Amino acid sequence: MRTGVFGGTFNPVHNGHIHLARTYFDALRLDRMLVIPTCLPPHKPGEQLADGADRLAMCRLAFDGLPGFEASDIELRRGQKSYTVDTLEQLAKEYPDDGFYLIMGSDMFLTLTGWREWRRICELAVICAGARDTALRGRLADCKRSLEAQGARCELVELNPLPISSTLVRGRAREKKPLGGLVPPKVAAYIDSHGLYQTL
Repeated sequence: MRTGVFGGTFNPVHNGHIHLARTYFDALRLDRMLVIPTCLPPHKPGEQLADGADRLAMCRLAFDGLPGFEASDIELRRGQKSYTVDTLEQLAKEYPDDGFYLIMGSDMFLTLTGWREWRRICELAVICAGARDTALRGRLADCKRSLEAQGARCELVELNPLPISSTLVRGRAREKKPLGGLVPPKVAAYIDSHGLYQTL
């Protein structure tokens, strides 16, 4: 089975995340996409982070009804700082017959060799990224060639991302403004009913 690994803080998950996940799902011909909220992200200290249970619940609501998509608590269960290599090692044990496709942003792709145990990450998964703007495409292609020369398997995907960010959603929630068009209706209702992001 071709399994995508789409991790992030999802603080909160929004329509841009869903659009990206569906783009990768189709472009990579995946059978399944695991959407994985991080527990304690090593790259984003100090961010106003909603409880893991809330972020997982919102991911489940956001991807509910989309065939092949599954929100996973694999990093939240670990209950500590989330490193990609640890998650992939665990997934390889749980799904030994799957081929994994690790989805990442262009900035992460360009700095992959600085990650913890990056060579092991490349052994465990195909590394997948896409350019958010045309200016980045050449840099990504150069990085892909460099990584593949060191034994990595890489896939670059054409992206047309939506101009939405979790920061924008949190700001509107804090100001008690409508979230229509930014997050799915069920996620908007969850944020409202649980009073998320309404304090600094």
